Amino acid sequence: MRTGRAGSTVSRREFLAAGGALVVAFSLVAPSRLLAQRAAAGPKLPGSLEATPMLDSWIRVGADGSITVMTGKAELGQGVKTALMQIAAEQLSVQPTQIILITADTRGTPDEGYTAGSNSMKDSGTAIMNAAAQVRELLIARAAERLNIAPERLRAENGALIADDGRRAAYGELVPDKLTQVRAQPESKLKDPSTYTVVGTSMQRVDIPAKVTGGAAYVQDLRLPGMVHARVVRPPGYGARLREVRGAPDIEKMPGVHKIVRDGSFLAVVAEREFQAIVAMRALAVAASWSDRSSLPDQADLFAYLQRLPVDAIVDLDVHTPANPGARSFEASFTRPYQMHGAIGPACAVAQFKDGALTVWTHSQGVFPLRKSIAEMLRMPDERVNCIHVEGSGCYGHNAADDAAADAALIARAFPDRPVRVQWMREQEHMWEPYGPAMLTSVKASLDGSGNIVAWEYDVMSNSHSTRPGGAGNLLPAWHLEAPFTQPVPKPIPLPEGGGDRNAIPLYKFPNARVVHRFVASMPIRVSALRALGAYMNVFSIESFMDELAQAAAADPVEFRLRHLDDSRAREVISLAATRFGWSTYTRSPGRGRGFAFARYKNLGAYVAVALDLDVDRESGLARILRAVAAVDSGQAVNPDGIRNQIEGGIIQSASWTLHEQVTFDTAAITSADWSRYPVLRFPEIPESIDVHVIDRPGQPFLGTGEAAQGPTAAAIANAVANASSARIRDLPLDRKRLKAAIHV
Repeated sequence: MRTGRAGSTVSRREFLAAGGALVVAFSLVAPSRLLAQRAAAGPKLPGSLEATPMLDSWIRVGADGSITVMTGKAELGQGVKTALMQIAAEQLSVQPTQIILITADTRGTPDEGYTAGSNSMKDSGTAIMNAAAQVRELLIARAAERLNIAPERLRAENGALIADDGRRAAYGELVPDKLTQVRAQPESKLKDPSTYTVVGTSMQRVDIPAKVTGGAAYVQDLRLPGMVHARVVRPPGYGARLREVRGAPDIEKMPGVHKIVRDGSFLAVVAEREFQAIVAMRALAVAASWSDRSSLPDQADLFAYLQRLPVDAIVDLDVHTPANPGARSFEASFTRPYQMHGAIGPACAVAQFKDGALTVWTHSQGVFPLRKSIAEMLRMPDERVNCIHVEGSGCYGHNAADDAAADAALIARAFPDRPVRVQWMREQEHMWEPYGPAMLTSVKASLDGSGNIVAWEYDVMSNSHSTRPGGAGNLLPAWHLEAPFTQPVPKPIPLPEGGGDRNAIPLYKFPNARVVHRFVASMPIRVSALRALGAYMNVFSIESFMDELAQAAAADPVEFRLRHLDDSRAREVISLAATRFGWSTYTRSPGRGRGFAFARYKNLGAYVAVALDLDVDRESGLARILRAVAAVDSGQAVNPDGIRNQIEGGIIQSASWTLHEQVTFDTAAITSADWSRYPVLRFPEIPESIDVHVIDRPGQPFLGTGEAAQGPTAAAIANAVANASSARIRDLPLDRKRLKAAIHV
């Protein structure tokens, strides 16, 4: 069941089967085909309407006055459900509680690919805003015809059209036929932002209550009638292959066990109850014999190893003006280790194979690409597979959600009819999820006699930041089958989105600048998208070096940034963060320092500046953030509190990455298999205060916010550590051991 309007629920089956409504069927034609049609049809449509242009694919008005909004984007904890409901409600002149929102479902929503890159508002929010406005105008036209008055004499209010003479027509009365089964138009009659009553207000998020009261909020909580439980036995390391399983018949006789499923090196067990499945899984793990081989490099030699691998050099920026012969030159290099998503709730999925069709409930960030991948793995037609998004307790990037869905699909096919729930174990999550890639960056810059940057050279070396499912080869269990699928050779993500080079081009204006992305097609450890992709490392490197250059120029770090910026919105964000922090009046004390950093996410998303205050214990090497102040410009702010949520969460997550996190391994396997060996930020380390100031831009395009704080926070921490201790650390993480060693050099 899915929560819709306040106090009610609507199942997907009820949603698709409901009659007497504005639309009878959805026009969900393949996006690639529609894009080709649009190219020949005329002007580009707003947001995701370009790929799915039929209004009835987005908005449904029922004869009872109910309003259902469909989005191909998923709620990942970023508050997008609430914001999309607000957008639709504003343009349709109803309350958000009157909106039933259906998210990512391959049988009933537009195909919007992945929910990633902070693009939900830009893509789906823009589409829904325009679709809702156009549906409103269609309803007005129908009401004007029915009431025999001019459309200008009607106003939309609380689900009805009201004439200036008091007559009214409810939305439900106007939809006996296919009124909105029409193509969207490039231009919409959007409301004047000055009249907004819903957008721009801090509405309570609809996804939060169940999460904080112990309700059924996540796929981990999903329980279906007749459901059984399964567990998978993973190999001991990347290179291992299953030789034999001794005593399998005895394990199948264990209490509650229904079946052992084996396909090549894929090994799983199905049981009636969850703990019975865990006990049987442990017995299978002992009984399994594996051929193993060392396949990983020495971690101590990791970055030298990566530098020996072949690269594809991509020039992202190359700007030249006459050289300044008297300039002083500076250079530095930075490193980032592998880092994991570390989902608090290990990956989970439920699948049911019945009557030749498969349904998967999953917390994947891309249900449509996952459907294609699972169908290929099972050698089934796409249309016989349905993937339904259910929130997961832990996300932000390509974690193990898709792999758990593939596990469930394989097991459900082998054990048909009953729903099969697969839950990963903690050590499986830590050892087998795709990590954020290790990265190396190097930067050189020159200052003229006035302390201005006159030349800039930046190199970033990185693997792909997306091996998301788009075929079976990117699903972990597909690698272990008797007839295995091979992982495709990863490709770089082109700018402006970018992967390893996301945010590698500074927003600052330099007369000479060269940026090169050295893409490594092969890395020894499984990697994919981790929140912010390469932007985290690139902003950390760029903004750390900007502080070093400011020091060399004897300039204040904030003033130094402002003098190299001509973007007025960037300047306003920086000035606001500095003012609210009290930058100009800050007084240093022993062991305490301040740090500042700024970036515009992807150079096309939200602007974020972060100033923070921390102290450093010279004896232990512990750095603790005391307070953080951020300013953010996300364009039109739909839910200001939701924006603050994202920046606050990004600051805390980035602090954890920056001060603690790195994957460890030996030559055979990942060794950071639990929280003791992969430490994260603990509650006592959370900053005493985080203040986020939102700059609202009514009427301006939505700018992606969910991943915008990670890079600036990391650099602000490094800059504050340097300010507090005089130790400039360029290798992540800035953990106790590394910081203590740097202080006592």
